[in-house]
Amino acid sequence: MAKVGIPHALAYYLYYPFWKTFFEKLGHEVVVSTPTTRAILDRGVEETVNDACIPIKIYHGHVASLIDQVDYIFCPRLISVRRHGDFGTETFCPKFLGLPDLIRLTFTGAPPIIDTPIDINQLESKPKSKKDKKRKPAEIMEAACVETGDRLGNSITQSRAAYQKAAQVHQRFLTLLEQGKLPPEAIDILFPPENPISYELENPEFNLAVVGYPYAIYDHYINVGLLNILHKENIKVYTQDTLSDKILNQEASELPKSMFWYFSNRAVYGALYYMKKGYIDGIVHITAFACGPDSMVDRLLEIEARRRGKPYLPISIDEHTGESGVRTRVEAFVDMLRYRRDKK
Repeated sequence: MAKVGIPHALAYYLYYPFWKTFFEKLGHEVVVSTPTTRAILDRGVEETVNDACIPIKIYHGHVASLIDQVDYIFCPRLISVRRHGDFGTETFCPKFLGLPDLIRLTFTGAPPIIDTPIDINQLESKPKSKKDKKRKPAEIMEAACVETGDRLGNSITQSRAAYQKAAQVHQRFLTLLEQGKLPPEAIDILFPPENPISYELENPEFNLAVVGYPYAIYDHYINVGLLNILHKENIKVYTQDTLSDKILNQEASELPKSMFWYFSNRAVYGALYYMKKGYIDGIVHITAFACGPDSMVDRLLEIEARRRGKPYLPISIDEHTGESGVRTRVEAFVDMLRYRRDKK
């Protein structure tokens, strides 16, 4: 049995239930780094290249915290995880694509890195006809799991069985999201901790859509507790992660062209969806400073919100972001919503 380390950052918030189930079904122990702390952030800033965005810096800090605790670091090479139909090629940003290499070169004494590539849009290695055919996403994920299991010494049969179980848990996770649970809530339902997270409100004063990259929305340290601030203000939060891929892709038709990046498209499509809903009182976009794609997302959402008459609040975060500054902006935004409501 091996100890497999999963950093509590980046793709953790959408895929942790799948990979935790997979590794444990194979008989291995999953070790997750703690939620982000100041020490993790400082270590990440110290280790990472200067031009990295804050989420990448934090990821390095999480990896550093795991090095002495595990036999392997799980850092898959995320290339594509969604079929995007007629909307163009969709992938992850370059830092995601090169993340395993960044980690390997940064931490020369780290345990082996499991960097299985995940590419839903890959072609068959042996096409059945002259025209290349794409394999089904489930077949590609199963193959990736077999490759991952092989790295750990598991057989093909064991890996396929573990994949089937992981896929079932992942579907339960998606169902919870579509029922309105945020990813941290859904994870706590699937794997109950002593103190589960809950953002339930009986009579919220306002409903806000909070969009952005999941690792910016749900990492309470990086966004200085934004969701908790909104909860204390009696505001119900909706995010793009509670929407199915079918709904998100329907919103793609609103744009003349989609962007190239998976998480960016999810934020844009989710915001466009919520801008059309009368029960949503405003849009909050959490954006990571020094993120190139995010700068385009923010400008696009600002234009669309103004055009549709929907209040819009961008919040930029980096390693210097303070709670008082974010709280002040949120309180001012809520006061503006109250003024608009009372004026009607």
